[in-house]
Amino acid sequence: MTLAKTSLAAFAASLALASFALPAQAEEFDVKMLNKGEKGVMVFEPDFVRAQPGDTINFIAANPGHNAETMKGMLPEGAEAFKSKTSKDFSVTLDKEGVYGVRCTPHFAMGMVALIVVGDPSSNLEEAKAVKTPGMAKKKFSALFDQAAEHDVAAK
Repeated sequence: MTLAKTSLAAFAASLALASFALPAQAEEFDVKMLNKGEKGVMVFEPDFVRAQPGDTINFIAANPGHNAETMKGMLPEGAEAFKSKTSKDFSVTLDKEGVYGVRCTPHFAMGMVALIVVGDPSSNLEEAKAVKTPGMAKKKFSALFDQAAEHDVAAK
């Protein structure tokens, strides 16, 4: 093998190794805040997001009168709570693993809730399930917690 071919082969090998060392690209997820969606009225769409630490959630004010707010007791330890302004788009990057319960403050009683699972949900899934919520929100959270548990089992 000539020196040029050897150098080229070494260069190609180093490029291949370097590609494995690159950090994963953070993802962005769009969640629309809607008066009416696939699952009914006053909804986040989607209402369940599976993300990884460092991913960004963009709450899109597709219809006026909505906001996105984390819920006390449905937030991983060490995570910062957030509350968007009503009728405004809002983005948040989530760094802590666990379950984030989100509600639209004006439409919470109507069941306008969402669940974001970042990485491993087991750090606070049971605590989040124990949070008391009103009628429709309770029903919707029950189904969302089932989805989180399914993802948790599938990941193991």
